[in-house]
Amino acid sequence: MSIEATVGLLSVVGMVGLIWLGLHVAVALALTSFLAVWALRGDPELAARLIGLAAKDSISSYVFGVIPLFVLMGLLVERAGVGRDAYDVAETAFRRIKGGLGIATVGANAIFAAITGVSIASAAVFTKVAVPQMIDRGYAPRFAVGVVAGSSVLGMLIPPSLLLIIYGVLVEVSIGNLFIAGVIPGLMLAVLYAIGILGAAHFAPKMLGAPRVLDGPPMPLQTVAAKLAPVVILIGAVFGGLYGGLFTPTEAGAVGALGALVIALVRRALSFQTFWEVLRETGYITAAICILFVAATMYSRMLALSGFPDALGDWLRASELGFVGIVVAYVALILVMGSILDSTSIMLICVPLFAPIVAGMGGDLVWFGIVTIIAVEIGLLTPPLGISAFVVKANLDDDRITLRDVFMGAAPFAAIMAIALALVIAFPALSLILVR
Repeated sequence: MSIEATVGLLSVVGMVGLIWLGLHVAVALALTSFLAVWALRGDPELAARLIGLAAKDSISSYVFGVIPLFVLMGLLVERAGVGRDAYDVAETAFRRIKGGLGIATVGANAIFAAITGVSIASAAVFTKVAVPQMIDRGYAPRFAVGVVAGSSVLGMLIPPSLLLIIYGVLVEVSIGNLFIAGVIPGLMLAVLYAIGILGAAHFAPKMLGAPRVLDGPPMPLQTVAAKLAPVVILIGAVFGGLYGGLFTPTEAGAVGALGALVIALVRRALSFQTFWEVLRETGYITAAICILFVAATMYSRMLALSGFPDALGDWLRASELGFVGIVVAYVALILVMGSILDSTSIMLICVPLFAPIVAGMGGDLVWFGIVTIIAVEIGLLTPPLGISAFVVKANLDDDRITLRDVFMGAAPFAAIMAIALALVIAFPALSLILVR
């Protein structure tokens, strides 16, 4: 390994060490990048200029504007109560099925995911909407919180997905193609969740508790139409125009945000104070992502300058792991990183290392993006970090349910996600058939 590549390796090791010690991810990325460039070029002023240029270039792209727009759309839809409406329709449709309320939660989360793209929002909404009803119907509290935490991850796979947008900007692939690629894997995961719940209801009923199956008249079609109309209109406007080539992903985000604002106003769910809170939260989320993205761009350019990804690729090819073996090693690394980092940070650290290797070996970067998202999302359900589990616990009004209960309840869904990930790795066509 050359001296330059060795510097790159040491910078990665040092960065991970600093994060383990508790330093903020963005600070660790920026600091190690600056020191590594200084070591490579021997001039701190030059290193500062290169780092400054990376910071300027990282978020000045027109494409990056899609992030705050889709975040704003998701928050407005959440305030408008669309998640509760989707749950009401799904609950009525599956109420006569054993385990039907769990399946309804998965279905409602899939619908909600198609217009929010943020797993944390789904977890927060359905913890308040679904968990109390499931417990009242006799479901075990651990299962109730587990199904909410597990199905909330659909928000990062079914488009529009915030992580898919970040990945697309990071590796410079079409965000529209990534959205299309996420459709089948996202729906497949929702179906696998439903099959898992049905299987548990019939073969391990104690897992669900003692749910009561309720009879009742079906929801009138007019009510169903009224509750689902905002979802259909918003999805049709955003994705119809995007996939039809009428506008770019950034313009689609603008259309979605405007549509969500209109829906919230029509439903009278948006006061001036609420709207200000939504704008402020959008700013917080966007600023956090921007800071991470600036630091990750510094890190990516430092790695390219050191040549470490090329050296790592040569070493992996020489190890005779094969393409699938390298992908499995990448997934294992992401799962380990999930014990200490959030989803965005994991992507910004790991993707720049492995995307060039995968592309160099003929791998499709759109497919690689779907693999990355699923692997990263498993980390949302696993301890000790498990952000979705923490969000569920934070929004619970029942002190009897512990964080351990949330993690234990979500464990079967994390296992189902692992099955979905294995299927996408083994059969790339699951993510690429609609793209080509």
